[in-house]
Amino acid sequence: MDDKRLEELLLTVQKPGRYSGGECGSIVKDKEKVDVRFAFCFPDVYEVGMSHLGMKILYSQFNERDDIWCERVFAPWTDFEEVLRREKIPLFGLESRDAIRDFDFIGFTLQYELSYTNVLNMLDLAGVPLRSADRTDWTPIVVAGGPCTCNAEPLADFIDLFFLGEGEESDLEVIDLYKTYRKQGKSKQEFLRAAAEIEGVYVPSLYEVSYQEDEKIAAIIPLDGVKPTVRKRIVRDLDQSYYPKQFVVPYIEIVHDRAVQEIFRGCIRGCRFCQAGFIYRPVREKSVDVVNCQAKTLCERTGYDEISLSSLSTSDYRGIEPLLDKMLDWSQKTGVSLSLPSLRIDNFSEELLEKISTVRKSGLTFAPEAGTQRLRDVINKNLTEEEILRTCRTAFAGGYTAVKLYFMMGLPTETDDDIRGIADLAQRIVDEYYHLENRVKGKAVAVSISVANFVPKPFTPFEFEPQITREEMLRRQQVLRDSIHSKKIQFSWHESKTSQLEGVFARGDRRLGAVLEKAFQNGCRLDGWDECFSLEKWQDAFAACNLSPDFYTTRQRSYEEISPWSHLDYGVTKKFLISENRLAHAGVPTPNCREKCAGCGAASFGEGVCFEKR
Repeated sequence: MDDKRLEELLLTVQKPGRYSGGECGSIVKDKEKVDVRFAFCFPDVYEVGMSHLGMKILYSQFNERDDIWCERVFAPWTDFEEVLRREKIPLFGLESRDAIRDFDFIGFTLQYELSYTNVLNMLDLAGVPLRSADRTDWTPIVVAGGPCTCNAEPLADFIDLFFLGEGEESDLEVIDLYKTYRKQGKSKQEFLRAAAEIEGVYVPSLYEVSYQEDEKIAAIIPLDGVKPTVRKRIVRDLDQSYYPKQFVVPYIEIVHDRAVQEIFRGCIRGCRFCQAGFIYRPVREKSVDVVNCQAKTLCERTGYDEISLSSLSTSDYRGIEPLLDKMLDWSQKTGVSLSLPSLRIDNFSEELLEKISTVRKSGLTFAPEAGTQRLRDVINKNLTEEEILRTCRTAFAGGYTAVKLYFMMGLPTETDDDIRGIADLAQRIVDEYYHLENRVKGKAVAVSISVANFVPKPFTPFEFEPQITREEMLRRQQVLRDSIHSKKIQFSWHESKTSQLEGVFARGDRRLGAVLEKAFQNGCRLDGWDECFSLEKWQDAFAACNLSPDFYTTRQRSYEEISPWSHLDYGVTKKFLISENRLAHAGVPTPNCREKCAGCGAASFGEGVCFEKR
């Protein structure tokens, strides 16, 4: 593509900075001097993809090798897609502006089920056949990783191989195998069969799925002698794992426009609705000195004046207070502010508040998830109302006047009383503020409650549960609206139409590949964006393929049913998930992993919290 012509075309779209490349920190190599070209595709817009930590890690890790050139590719917005199709420009990498159909690998990170049509759209824009069976040549090999691969089946017809779990090691092993097999003149199929022997690599074409008359799965059959179960991969020692010293710094504002420092992986809590809390087990922490050094280097190299500590539950990091002491020692001198997302209410201390208050004084965000103690016990939140109120009192006494609370709606066993409990809890927090003598005088309190729709996910104790219908979700939202009687409480909620589709693909099987392809042909793409989502187009696609969304969402699944992901092993056993599901219905919470091992199965990896001396 002629650079001058492309630049002329970019002036006709809304945000040309999404597609121009050339940012500080981006890596350009001589393509004649590399052996493997890798297109790292994020199936959403630039602002979302450039905020993703996994992409930052793998982009830098790949490019540190002289034989690999990794480039970034993002889903184009509708205006630029129209330009690409009208001008017959194939989808290209930002660094070289070369067509990615000529690369060795096209790799997708799957963060969200509603990005699946973007995967097909990007392949189509690249001029690459959608179905893996139609791609018989060596290049490109289409691969995918990310959390959604824990149920890879809806995309099984389109992806050559999936990376299960953490990819820093297995990605490079597959690339090295690719180089060897191409040099030896082997076929693509021979390469895929050999790749299936690498831990953490799943080749869906090597497994056959049969169905019963009631449309449930009868069997998942391994072919060609491959292992019957594919186990996820983890990085065992995070202190020794790769972490970038430099991020690509965008020219335009992105969703999370700051440096990000990972402090640990996994979660000790075991909230029964939370997929990430189970599929990233076991918990592995970085040491305080490593985190501090990496964070300081990142800020120095990128120029960012804010850094966020990344984890599933930041205040569960055992070294959080000494870490903040070390980081504040240099961050205050350089004007860098610290952001601590994912704080737990029950271990939010005055000391922690004092440290984060030295650098910022914005609102605090917590996630009680449910409005009543009964439902918090069902979901294993291990959080009492008194702990919630005490934390809010601490924050108010420390000068905060705004609190945001996250809840879920549609949780198993939820009643209207539980929904009204959300409003009651918010009102009690408002009352706590005005009963506090040492609050900020002359300022009103603001309590925001944000409610997401519960979607059952694989590898959680609620994977067996039905998802409530859209009509019922709308009714429950109205119950909550009617229960709020104070202008100090603001209520926001999630659109329920997209939640139903998310639920279909979260627990769906291979037959959904036909629905996905039909929806793409109907014009579906960017489904996570309200202005692009069309429920009618999706309904037409399901009807054309003679499949019902309700089969995947609203029915109760028996413990004996074979799930589409039964042949994928994320370290958490089905026996444990069944036990936790039964405890949920009995309203019995389970202690966190540092208090007592619940026997989830993650100890089989031989690392992390499972083997700490208690």
